[in-house]
Amino acid sequence: MEDLISPKYQMKLVEDVENALWDMFSTNKYYNVEKYIEKWQVLGDNSTNTGFYIGLTPQFQIVRKEDGNAIDLKSTLHGIDGGTLLKIAIDLGVDTPDFIPTISTFKNVLKSDYKTAYDTFTRAYRQIEDDPSTAIGLANSALESIIKEILKDDRISSKLTGNETLYQLSSIILKEFNLKNVEHPKEIKTIGNSLLSINQSIEKIRSEKTYFHGKTIDDHIINDTVYTYFIVNSVATVGLFLNSYYQKKFSKPTPVIKIDRLPF
Repeated sequence: MEDLISPKYQMKLVEDVENALWDMFSTNKYYNVEKYIEKWQVLGDNSTNTGFYIGLTPQFQIVRKEDGNAIDLKSTLHGIDGGTLLKIAIDLGVDTPDFIPTISTFKNVLKSDYKTAYDTFTRAYRQIEDDPSTAIGLANSALESIIKEILKDDRISSKLTGNETLYQLSSIILKEFNLKNVEHPKEIKTIGNSLLSINQSIEKIRSEKTYFHGKTIDDHIINDTVYTYFIVNSVATVGLFLNSYYQKKFSKPTPVIKIDRLPF
């Protein structure tokens, strides 16, 4: 992960994390910020650049201002490795567009229209680095919630039993959206089938490549966070498309405001 985070991106991330930290606490800012940063320090066996063993030390140091009392937050953040800095950003809810390009837009859409999916996806997003299996499982659940919410619309004919899988939900909504019509050009049908395949793959990964179901030592589990970002980003992209298509084709009628005749 460290190799994927460019110096240019880390510079921007430091600024965003610093602002988020100062905004997080309303009192005793310096004290609380320092205590928060301390919780990210992990002790490990370390050596100097020349190979001199220095024993158990944290992976980064807290830098203090010249007076030696308060934390120099900016300098401290610049001394943190890229992987840890990214985890801090995710924990604080700071947008990380280089890793999930659609995250800001997706979260805004979910927050206004899909409360359950928003809470689920936010939890998934924050688990990417520490628990890829949970992140993938929650992302799958968030996409299921979005589709179920759309299919509740009275103008949609299909009715759910409540036990549908992501693949089954995807099949239903693609049919309702008329994206699999045999009269469509083959390219449109191909795109519709590809969308179904994407959601099926997300579901299979959740079931077969995470710890959500019983696994043996020989089973392949996705632990590389690069792939987890890819999967969660795919969920965000598909979710945005389904919502935008729904809003376009099933737009809510504009309420008619009745104005009483004025007595003059």
